[in-house]
Amino acid sequence: MQYIITFLLAIVNAMLINNVTLSRFYGICPFLGVSKKSSSALGMGVAVTLVIILAAAICWPIYRLLELANITFMDTITYILVIASLIQLIEMIIKKYSPSLYKALGVYLPLITTNCAVLGVAQGNTDQALNFGESMANAIGTGLGFAVVIFIFSTIRYRLDASDTPKAFKGIPIALITAALMAMAFLGLSGMIK
Repeated sequence: MQYIITFLLAIVNAMLINNVTLSRFYGICPFLGVSKKSSSALGMGVAVTLVIILAAAICWPIYRLLELANITFMDTITYILVIASLIQLIEMIIKKYSPSLYKALGVYLPLITTNCAVLGVAQGNTDQALNFGESMANAIGTGLGFAVVIFIFSTIRYRLDASDTPKAFKGIPIALITAALMAMAFLGLSGMIK
């Protein structure tokens, strides 16, 4: 029972308290690029969550193999190859089953390959020497956190586009200011879990 509680707290921690999108601005390109419409933001959030979870599940045992072979310096390039392969697979699945989402995500879907959030989770799991369960909790929480934040951000951007924003702030400038305010709001959650 204690393990389940620890697992769930780790997910909440990665999702809300240490949200990598707002605390480290990992994944800022799709965060800003795909957040104009809630449907595409939600689709991107689901795709990124899936890739983060799969990448963490695959990269953890690969790192153990790299440790056995004493070539841990190859971890980053190995993770990038794993992530790129996963993106190709997910891109083919989305293209087949949801052409409208595939079209809405456009160039941002292949950009998940270089999304810092995906690589950051895989690298962070090994840098922090997390066991498999902790790695998966971190991946699930980070993915869900990205999905929640990009969806919230898309709803805010929808309202901002409809509002009377000064010309100098229209578009990306007001989006960055909004992201900074969201980051401060999420910072208020720190200390919630020890």
